[in-house]
Amino acid sequence: MNFSFSEDQILLRNSVRAALDERCTPAHVRAMTEDGRGYGEALWGEMAKLGWLGLPFPEEQGGAGLGLVELCLVLEEMGRAAYPGPYFASVVLGGLGLQLGGSAAQKERWLPAIASGQARASAALLEDTLDWDPTSTAATATRAGDVWRLAGVKRFVPWAHVADVVLVPARAPEGLSLFLVDPRAAGVTLEPMVGIDLANRWSAMRLTDAAVPADALVGRAGGAGGVLDALLRRAAVCASAEMLGAARRCLELSVGYAKVREQFGQLIGSFQAIRHRCAEMLMEVENSHSAVYYAAWALAAGAEDAPVAASICKSYVSESARKVCGDAIQVHGGIGFTWEYDLHLYFKRAKALEPLYGDAAYHRELIVRGVTTPA
Repeated sequence: MNFSFSEDQILLRNSVRAALDERCTPAHVRAMTEDGRGYGEALWGEMAKLGWLGLPFPEEQGGAGLGLVELCLVLEEMGRAAYPGPYFASVVLGGLGLQLGGSAAQKERWLPAIASGQARASAALLEDTLDWDPTSTAATATRAGDVWRLAGVKRFVPWAHVADVVLVPARAPEGLSLFLVDPRAAGVTLEPMVGIDLANRWSAMRLTDAAVPADALVGRAGGAGGVLDALLRRAAVCASAEMLGAARRCLELSVGYAKVREQFGQLIGSFQAIRHRCAEMLMEVENSHSAVYYAAWALAAGAEDAPVAASICKSYVSESARKVCGDAIQVHGGIGFTWEYDLHLYFKRAKALEPLYGDAAYHRELIVRGVTTPA
């Protein structure tokens, strides 16, 4: 892999950063934490016009036909801006999930709508056990004539309150299966869940004999395991890209603060303790950068080591980003703990993403399995 970005990738990154710097300021992020829906429709529409919502989808389905590396570039900038909205849920979880396992008709129905901003998607991947292994799924699906009836409880479903469709894993008699569920359908109830990151929204989804049509089955009954494994790997890398953006922003703020803050008549950037801490933060950010973009390339290229690379990425960046954001608060001292200062927006984003799609311990276990399983 060439770790240098192409001219087109650099242009994409710079254009996303410029747009978010203008339209997704910390004031906007704070305003959205008080908003009922949690995100701005005007910004969402602008993102659709710029092609961000369909970035990883094929051109014939309304997308830009780009890859996972480009998607991570966008998500890194969103982490840097602490973007409040359903981009990750709709494009990564819903969109990529459909792209990986959906039928031609399902892709034609949903991907162009997601890319244009007319529809929003999500995925309900977690249950009461809080275990990311798809085999732990306890929700059930039973066939009754021309419909499937789903029962179970899903936890921490991102942006379900604004989603038009949610990918829901459930255990059918044939095995683990995946379904497209309307979150406003009869038998489906949503209950808000509050997390540490107030710029993100979560719901508990209760399925009580919820009926979904036969064509809502994604792929074949009992065949969802491979799709969910592939989706979780991509979600883990994409979440790492967002954490990288938050960490990079905290590093920028810390270095800038160290250059202007005086203590005992000297700039604090001249103190060895501050300089060493900032140097360690830089090292963590650059290591995370390498882990994210190698894993994104490996997944997109179908490299043999892609599953291990994805787990290395998530296990490292989960801890690294949280550490960098925490160290930024230490560099700033007392002001770093205040609600009015921006650091908490990025720290909370990194901390909220740390356990999602597998924490460091979960992915280290996957790494051990991946490197010790005989070929």
